[in-house]
Amino acid sequence: MQGRIGQLMDCEGGLLQLRPLRGGREWDADPARVRLATPAERLRAGVAAANAASRGALK
Repeated sequence: MQGRIGQLMDCEGGLLQLRPLRGGREWDADPARVRLATPAERLRAGVAAANAASRGALK
């Protein structure tokens, strides 16, 4: 899957376990297909998470 930004939670069985910044279910990712987010991508994801929190969408 492309276009997702997640926080690294763990590495198990050779796969990375990532979680969406806004919370939610973790997913497994192949380390060979993962890259660091650009500063612009991190900012966009952080703003989206802050907006969701201000709306009460996050717990």
